[in-house]
Amino acid sequence: MAILIDMEATSLRFAAAARTLGQVARLEGLVAPSFRSPPRTLGLDRSIRRLRSGVVVSIRLRDRPWITVLVDMIDGVVSANLLEGVDASRLRSLLWEASMADELLDATSVDTYRVA
Repeated sequence: MAILIDMEATSLRFAAAARTLGQVARLEGLVAPSFRSPPRTLGLDRSIRRLRSGVVVSIRLRDRPWITVLVDMIDGVVSANLLEGVDASRLRSLLWEASMADELLDATSVDTYRVA
């Protein structure tokens, strides 16, 4: 878990998490929201807009620990699907499992593009 706590949010991690969370939502037959950063309204860490074409979850990345960004993203998927109670809890668990699997893969993979 130290992997998530110590790292600051980056746009690459944000994009990878957005793909993972969207895939899980679609596999569950749910709406996969679009993610963007930052929110349009200054001072907000997260906002949700419902459009005809779908749902947009906006998250502030700057000066925030990665774990707080990921929490906002997961809650954004739950909110986009208007889930509560057991259904919301089940989806959160699935999203966390998928996110943790991705984090562990990223932490253990060798960066083949980096040249010394």
